[in-house]
Amino acid sequence: MTNTLKIVYRLRAEDGDSAEFVIGLDDQTLALQVVPRPDPPAWVQLAHHQCRDCPLDAQQVALCPMAAALADLLDFARGLVSHSTVAVTVSTPEREISAVTTAQRALSSLMGLIMATCACPEVAWLRPMARFHLPLASSEETIYRAASMYLLAQYFRQRNGAAPDFALEGLRDHYQRIHVINVAMSERLRGAVERDASINAVILLDLFAKAMPDSVSESLAELEYLFRPYLETGGEGGR
Repeated sequence: MTNTLKIVYRLRAEDGDSAEFVIGLDDQTLALQVVPRPDPPAWVQLAHHQCRDCPLDAQQVALCPMAAALADLLDFARGLVSHSTVAVTVSTPEREISAVTTAQRALSSLMGLIMATCACPEVAWLRPMARFHLPLASSEETIYRAASMYLLAQYFRQRNGAAPDFALEGLRDHYQRIHVINVAMSERLRGAVERDASINAVILLDLFAKAMPDSVSESLAELEYLFRPYLETGGEGGR
């Protein structure tokens, strides 16, 4: 029997407009639970700015699963300006986090969670990060979490008899693909919103997607200083 893991985002814009988004995830698969809309907008049709090399067939699948998952959020965000102020409170099973930030940053955090857990087959590998979602994460925090998640996945692959990728080549490839998805999603949103906050939220996500392959190529050098105790003691972390 599965249960629902809930992450709740409460957003309040400068004009007093507010909304609550309850992100329900299957606690075993971390798949996003989406209630189908009876009248989905045209921009969520799969064939509308479909991603290059998308594995889904528009003749068989009517809606882009990622766009369909974002539709309710876009109803709230379509009129938001990127640098307008938004008060955001995020409740997870472990804690509650509140902040006052820009609309684009708040939306980027929520959109990243939705996009990572939706039914798009290209992003299923991101779901472990969703279980330990860190709202409003910085670029350095996200690089650390993504690399840690991927390396832990390689440990489990090796333990289950599969070939591990400790060189992180697959992680680099994954994020290059995420860049393609972000570009296509930005094109979808241009016709769906009145202001730029939602589009710039995707651009913020894409800045990281484009930075991650370079970080991998440079062996995550910007994080190496954190592991000095392991490097100075023969890899045992001071034991």
